[in-house]
Amino acid sequence: MRHNLSLAVLVCLAAPLRAQTPVPQAASHPVTITVPAAKPEDVASIESILGALYDVISGPAGQARDWNRMRSLFIPDGRLMPSGVRPDGSVGIRLLTVNDYIATSGPVLERVGFQEKEIARRVERFGHIAHVFSTYEGRMQTEPTVIRGINSIQLLNDGKRWWVISVYWEAERPDMPLPREYLPQD
Repeated sequence: MRHNLSLAVLVCLAAPLRAQTPVPQAASHPVTITVPAAKPEDVASIESILGALYDVISGPAGQARDWNRMRSLFIPDGRLMPSGVRPDGSVGIRLLTVNDYIATSGPVLERVGFQEKEIARRVERFGHIAHVFSTYEGRMQTEPTVIRGINSIQLLNDGKRWWVISVYWEAERPDMPLPREYLPQD
């Protein structure tokens, strides 16, 4: 049995956007956003940064996540973008910064316990950029159901390390099963 939307999508689509205080800046002096330093082993390769991305959101109920580790994987203005079908049938998307995602989904992930893993991957790469279709499978500790879908992940290698630019995803639904080419090939 599968949910129509993943927990993260439900939280992100249902929650109102938080008001943000604009940061004043002079046109000639843009604000510099910094991120925590990444563990070198987390950002050395496409495989390692994807592994770190899945690892950081996963954990048992009651376990705090290492949100600074998550922040360290993304460019300073990186985005997480859940999409899905709302209860009224319309399709929606949320544009979230990493901090928006942490504030919106973090407490829920920690409260219910959530494990997500990659079950298949397709990578396209050109020069310093890469696009990954990463098929995921997730489980909430409080429910036996399996949640599957596809994360569309955009990456950049700046010559020193890999960075997540954005993660855009949609969960599998009964009327939209995962295509065979995005499932594990035996």
